[in-house]
Amino acid sequence: MTDWQSHDIYYQFGNIGSEVGRAMKWKDTNKSRAEGAAERALELLDWSLSDSNNSKFLKEIARVREIFVNSFYGDNQYHETTESWDRYFLPYALAAKNS
Repeated sequence: MTDWQSHDIYYQFGNIGSEVGRAMKWKDTNKSRAEGAAERALELLDWSLSDSNNSKFLKEIARVREIFVNSFYGDNQYHETTESWDRYFLPYALAAKNS
């Protein structure tokens, strides 16, 4: 986790987005892989929540976690899709790549 905290929010969310994307992509076709990716996404989100460098982003991180849990494990009341998650996380991945 210490290494995780050495990275900025763009890097963190870029990586979280990769796991969220995998989880959503495999949700209906490979339950084992999907659950593994979902667990990794939640672990990374929790690490980001505990990162003191992210104090300005805590509400955003917590909200993303809440919506992801609902879309993957719950009734998907916000109607999230693999594509909508990709649209959300792509700018973070691009910013991480460019920084």
